Amino acid sequence: MHKILLKNAQIVSEVEIKTADILIEGERIAKIGTNLSDESAEVIDIAGKHVFPGVIDDQVHFREPGLTYKANIATESRAAIAGGITSFVEMPNTNPQTTTIEKLQEKLDIAKNTSFANYSFMFGGTNDNLDEILKVDTTQVAGLKLFLGSSTGNMLVDDEAVLEKIFSSTDMVISVHCEDEDTIRRNLAEYTEKYGDDIPIEYHPIIRSEEACFLSSSTAIALAKKTGARLHVFHLSTGKETHLFDNSIPLEEKKITAEVCIHHLWFSDEDYKTKGTHIKWNPAVKTADDRAELWKALLDDRIDVIATDHAPHTLEEKANPYTSAPSGGPLVQHALNAMIQAHKQGKISLEKMVQKMCHNPARLFQVKDRGFIKEGFYADLVVVDLEQSYTVSKENVLYKCGWSPFEGTKLDSVVTHTFVNGNLAYHEGKFAEKRHVKQLEFNR
Repeated sequence: MHKILLKNAQIVSEVEIKTADILIEGERIAKIGTNLSDESAEVIDIAGKHVFPGVIDDQVHFREPGLTYKANIATESRAAIAGGITSFVEMPNTNPQTTTIEKLQEKLDIAKNTSFANYSFMFGGTNDNLDEILKVDTTQVAGLKLFLGSSTGNMLVDDEAVLEKIFSSTDMVISVHCEDEDTIRRNLAEYTEKYGDDIPIEYHPIIRSEEACFLSSSTAIALAKKTGARLHVFHLSTGKETHLFDNSIPLEEKKITAEVCIHHLWFSDEDYKTKGTHIKWNPAVKTADDRAELWKALLDDRIDVIATDHAPHTLEEKANPYTSAPSGGPLVQHALNAMIQAHKQGKISLEKMVQKMCHNPARLFQVKDRGFIKEGFYADLVVVDLEQSYTVSKENVLYKCGWSPFEGTKLDSVVTHTFVNGNLAYHEGKFAEKRHVKQLEFNR
C-alpha cells in the first residue's frame, strides 16, 4: 500500500483553516495531525499552500455518447481534475438519453474506462418512463433530473399529471431545470417577428425571462411541498427566485434546496456586449442586481450548492445567429480558481466556498466518504497556491471545444496538485499515466 505524507498543509473546511499534516494510505486519509512522520511514506512539503477537499460538481454535460465532437468524458474530466474537481455528476440529455437502465449502464461503462475523475450520472425523467425510474438503484445514481424547460429530444416534462406522479413515486433527489416553456415561446415569437433569426444577444435574458424562471421554480416547489418530494432546483439565475428558499434549518433537514452556477455569480447582462453568445446559457445570465441577490442568498444559506453546469459547444456553433447558437459553455477547469478570485475580491470566505462546493454536494446527495478532509474518507484533495497567477488563454484551455468564457481573465490562484482516491492524478500541468477513479456511492 503506497503512502503519501503531505506536510504543512493549510487545510480548509467550513469551520476553519488549520495547519496540519495529512497522511494518505492507499485510497484514504489515514491521519491528520501535527508533526506526523512515516518512514515508508513519500513526503511532499506543501508549506504555504492551501488544501481543499476535492470539489464535487453536481451538474455537468460531458456530451458522451452522441455529441463527442464537442466533448467527451475523458477530455472534460481531465480538465476537471486540472481545476480541482475530483467528482462529477453528469446529466442525462446525451444522445441517446439516459432514460433507461440500459443506457445508464452504458455511460457507467464509458466512465469506468475513460474518466479521470470520480463519476456518477443523473437518471433522466420523461413524460413516459416512470417504470424505468422506479427500477433505478438509488445507491448507484446521484438522483433524477427533470427538464421543466426546453431540452433536447423528448426530455421536456410538461404533462402535469406525469410530473405529480414522478414527484410522488421516488425518494431520489429530484433535480430540476426550471424555465416556463410557454412564457419563453411567447417571448421568442415576439422577438423573432421583430428581428428574424438574428436576435441581438442582449435580449436573451428578456426572452428567457425572470418571469419564466420564477413561474417554473415556484410551481415545482409547490408540487414538492404537496407531494413531500425531495427537490433540488438547479442553476438559479434571478434574485426573485432566491426568496422561495429557506435558511432556517440545516441542509440535512431541508426537503427543498437550491444551487447557483459560477457564470451567474460572475457575469451579468452587461457582459453580452463583449462576450456575445459565449455567455449564452439557459437559464440566461441576467442583471447585475440579480447577480447581487444570488450572492446574498448564497452567503445566507438560502442557496446551498455552487456548480458549473459545464456544457461545451464548438466555436462554430456559438458563431451561429441567436436562434441557432446553442446555450452553454465550458467551466470545470476554471470554477475553483474563479471562486477563489471572488474570495480575493472580498465576496466570500474560503470556508464558505468549501462548504458550497465540497461539503454540501456530499451532504445533499449523500455521497459516501467524500467532500471532506477527514480520517477514513477517500483522499480526494486539491492543493492550491494562492500566491501564483495565470491568465486564461486558448493555449492553456484543456476542453475539447478549445475555448473558455474566461479567456483573457487573470486568475490569482493555481491548482498545483490534485489527488484522486489517494493517487496524485495531476501535478503542475502534468497528468498521471494511470487513472485511479471510482463510481460514486451514496449512503441511502
